[in-house]
Amino acid sequence: MVDGEPTARTPPLVLEAQALPGVARGIDLTLLSCVLALVAVGSVEIYSSSAVYALQKFGSSTYFLMRQAIYVTLGLGAMYLGATTDYRRYQRVTFLLLFGSLALLGAVLVVGARVNEARRWFHVGPLSFQPVEVAKLALVVYLAYSLARKRDKVQFFTVGFMPHLAVCGAMMALLLKQPDLGSAMILGAATLVILFIAGTRLSYILLALLAATPLVYHSIVSTAWRLKRLLAYLDPWQFRRGTGYQITESLIAVGSGGFSGLGLGDGKQKLFYLPEAHTDFILSSIGEELGFVGLAGVLALFVVILWRGVRAALGARDAFGAYLAAGLTTIFALQALVNTGVVLGALPAKGLTLPFVSYGGTSLVVSMYLAGIILNVSRAEGPPAPRRPHGDAAANNRRRRRRVRVVT
Repeated sequence: MVDGEPTARTPPLVLEAQALPGVARGIDLTLLSCVLALVAVGSVEIYSSSAVYALQKFGSSTYFLMRQAIYVTLGLGAMYLGATTDYRRYQRVTFLLLFGSLALLGAVLVVGARVNEARRWFHVGPLSFQPVEVAKLALVVYLAYSLARKRDKVQFFTVGFMPHLAVCGAMMALLLKQPDLGSAMILGAATLVILFIAGTRLSYILLALLAATPLVYHSIVSTAWRLKRLLAYLDPWQFRRGTGYQITESLIAVGSGGFSGLGLGDGKQKLFYLPEAHTDFILSSIGEELGFVGLAGVLALFVVILWRGVRAALGARDAFGAYLAAGLTTIFALQALVNTGVVLGALPAKGLTLPFVSYGGTSLVVSMYLAGIILNVSRAEGPPAPRRPHGDAAANNRRRRRRVRVVT
């Protein structure tokens, strides 16, 4: 204990992971297969859930499918780029990414397109770009870079905690101006998770949560439409014809699917009952057409992605790679968790897409690029494990292990 500050300790995730000389290994085919499977399921369901709506609005039932095919192609290229670029190069552009993303989040408030009373997108002709997707990468890269450099001081409040929370707070403030409370909460939660993984004291994280509670409460009750969403979440059927319409239609879709679903293409909610079912509520369409089996399969794929992301973090050759993989995996896991909670009525509507599955240009391309980065981290492993002893030495080691006792 020095001047009231806690004694620094080695972060629990990466022990002595400084430029280990490990060897490259092959691509993580399990992680890659899960990402591609989600993209494939999403593309099929996007066509199934949007064909009637696209025909009525754009005169072509394949309107969204064709655009999704373009986004998938770009996403595959982005994932290849992320998987083949040495993740350590991001350290050189950490602050360029950070300040660039902050500038974009500020610029979209001024020149961004207004959609449903929100300014979240840049529109250039037929193309659109959402800067929050870049902000996710920028924040995780900054946290990984800074925490890797401050590993021995991460438990100090003024060095290892407050600067990172301040950067995240600046991003969250710009997102709340758009407004985009859902993305702001995802970034805030991901930051606290990464700080916890790096070894920040739990009391600091609890203090941050307590300090944020009145701010979140004020941002909800001071905004009429957010308060209506909260009331609709508490009792969606009372607001069946208003704010709770999308939630109730989502519950009807999932409930009518039963165990095995109505069959691919046979869903009824897409017939102008569930608004834009191919975007944030695509999981509702999957539940209706593929049933519990389809929902469980999609969620199982996300669980495997979480497992492989954690494995990549634990096997990284340095602290930067470990925090980078852990942070990006956390972003995917949180966003999938929130989207699933909204679709099932367990959380208020947030306007967050389901990674790799929902229709969307920027979201899909950037998500696949981030998955490529995790693949790149997973290709570098630490030094090989020492060889197991043979003969009498092995027997002696086994006998020693049997004699170990835990004394409390």
